[in-house]
Order: sequence, then structure tokens, then C-alpha cells
Amino acid sequence: MNAETQEFRISVHGLTLDMFVARLDRPWIGTGFPLEGLKITSDDQIFQLQRLCAFVHVDVSRGRSPDLRYVSFNDDAMMRHARGEDEIEALRRTRWVPTTGFDTELGDATQAHVRLQAGINAVMDDLHNGGKLDLDKLSEGIDTLVDSITRNPSAVPWILELRRKSDYSYQHALGCSVWAATFGRHLGLEKEQLRDLAMGGLLCDIGKVRLPDELLARQGRLSDADWSLLHSHVTESSRIVEDTPGLSAGVIEMVAHHHERHDGSGYPRGLRGTQIPIFARIIGLIDSYDAMTSTRPHAPSRAPHEVIMELYQCRDTLFQAELVEQFIRTSGIYPTGSLVELSDGTVGVVMSVHSLKRLRPCVLLLLDADKRPLPEFRTIDLSQIEEDVQQRPLSIKGSLPRGAYGVDPAQLFLD
Repeated sequence: MNAETQEFRISVHGLTLDMFVARLDRPWIGTGFPLEGLKITSDDQIFQLQRLCAFVHVDVSRGRSPDLRYVSFNDDAMMRHARGEDEIEALRRTRWVPTTGFDTELGDATQAHVRLQAGINAVMDDLHNGGKLDLDKLSEGIDTLVDSITRNPSAVPWILELRRKSDYSYQHALGCSVWAATFGRHLGLEKEQLRDLAMGGLLCDIGKVRLPDELLARQGRLSDADWSLLHSHVTESSRIVEDTPGLSAGVIEMVAHHHERHDGSGYPRGLRGTQIPIFARIIGLIDSYDAMTSTRPHAPSRAPHEVIMELYQCRDTLFQAELVEQFIRTSGIYPTGSLVELSDGTVGVVMSVHSLKRLRPCVLLLLDADKRPLPEFRTIDLSQIEEDVQQRPLSIKGSLPRGAYGVDPAQLFLD
């Protein structure tokens, strides 16, 4: 039992009506049940759970208590999960609430993106030319970014996705910074911690400026020697940030350890679990997400939904399960900027994600069911609208790769 959340691990044969199932013994994704948990209201739900699982975790503070004959006590895995949740909850210092609407915040979000992009360009040019890291060129952009994200967490990620360009190094730095601050906001961190996370995301791969340009631009499969040289960017990044006055110890830790992995398979030191500083664990997760959703010289971009699924499958191996689960609560199954097809055949781009209904985001529709551009784009909030015009259930059918059906949101909105 987890005393903090009052959860019990029970056999599915002990399930009854009015129980609240908080967790399964398998991922929620693919089960058809909501990720937020399930209040059992029908025998059919019990049957489905018994078909899918051997054990589930029920929260007695939100539903009926189980018969003790079906309770599994002293479960080491459950206790580890509880400790992980406690560690993350201990980070929370505040609960941010949006203070501006999405449309209102777009202007400031655009300015935050422009300022931070300019800072990144200036700093990386300095380093390419043998200079040192000038924090003053980044500080204003970081502050503007964090301010915008604390007011509304959807606007900057939206602008980020629209403005992605082909230069991976610059765009990846910006993407990690944006997602790190957005994730930190969700976790309830204070502004100074959000600033550190944003700076850590920005600088985690800065050492790549010291690697050969031909390596970074090499297309196709990399050799073992290429990967070994590429891995050295962590050491180079650490040298740069350790030689930069004004950076916090936390940022230096993030840069040094963001390629360590939960199961000890990472580098450079093979740290595992809580040996890895928690902010470095966060940046490691963010770095992987943004890399896989970006176009890299040696690998094509993948749809955000696919990457979320892969991260979920890597719970408790490459990444700490509790952090993955919290990141999905931040990004949604279909993150901001994702191109998606709805069940009625229309195509749109995700504008914002609802914290309680992550499978039903707000979508800006671009194409009709025949994949022709709509005469006027329109917004549909799937958390409020559950049927299409023919009164059939309306939902997201699936995600699409960037450029599907010739759709380039950047050209549509930024020209």
C-alpha cells in the first residue's frame, strides 16, 4: 500500500463496481481507457480489465476499498514507484494557473522565441569563432521565455513547432529549452528553477560546436567511431559551462549528466536511478523527445505521438517511469504542434492540450475530409465536442508526419 495516495495493488479478480483504478500492470496506452485513471461503473469494464491485466492499483481515497483477500502487500515495485512519485511531488513549490488566453499570449510568445533564437545564434557563432559563452546574450531571452510559459504553457510550444527550420543544432537547443521550462511549470517549480531548466536545455549540447562540422552534417547511418566522437560532446559541453561564470551548479549538472540513463546504460559515467540528479533526468528525457521529433542529418523526424509511445515503452529502463508519466501529462498524447487526422477524415494541427483530457486536445482544422484546404481554418475543442456533423463519435484517428498531404503549418501561418 502507498500511504500517501492510499493505493492498493490487487488481483483483477477482486475488482468491483465503484473502485477507482489508478494504475495498471501495463501501459494505459493501447487499452482504450483514459490515462487519468478509471472509476469502474460497469461489469464490462471489469471484464476488460481482467482480460488485459493480472494486477491493478486501486486508490481507496477515490473509490471503494478492496477485499483484503485480493490485496498484494510488500510489493517492491510499487514501493519504488511510490518513492519516485514522492521525489517528484517534493519538487512542487507552486501551482501555476494560466493568466492569459492562448490567442492573447501568442504575440509575447513570438517575441520570446525571436529573442531566444537571436541569443542562441549569437552565442553559437561566438563559440564557433573561438570565443567564450556569453550568458548576457541568453539571459533576456530565457527570462522572456519563462515569463510567457508561466502565463500560458501552450503558446511558446506552438510557435516553436511552426518555426522549426532545417538547422538542427540551433532548433534542438531552442526546443529543449522550451520543453524543459514547460515541463518544469507542470511540475510546480518556481521561476528561478524554471530559468535553470530552460538554460540547461539550451546548453546541454553546446559542446557540439567543438566537433567537426562534417560529423554533425553526416547523413545516414553513423559508424561506431562516429558515435564515439559524437558522445564526446558531453565532455566538451561540460568544459564550456564550467568555464562560464554565473551558471548555477544545477545547470552544470544537467549538462554533465543528461545522457545518463535510468538503467545505467547511458554515458559518460553509467550512472543509474537516483545517482542521476533529477534535473539531469528531466533534461535527458526532454533531449530525447525533441531529438526524435526533429529532422536530424542521420535520422528523419518522427511524429510526436510515435515518440510519446516510445518514451512510454521505455519507462523504468531508459527513463524514470514517474517522469515519463508526468511528461505525458504536460505534452499530451498528441503534443502541441502535432499534425493529426480526425475520425471524420479532417486534418488539423494541435493547438493546446487539456490537462484532464489529454486524448481530446484543441485542434485547428486545415483540410476537409477529402484532404482539400478549408476555405477558412476553424478551431475545434475535442474536450467539448464529441460528435461530428453527422452525429458520429468524433476523436483523433492518429498522428501524421510533418508535411503529410502537403501541409506545412509554418507556411500557412507565418507567410
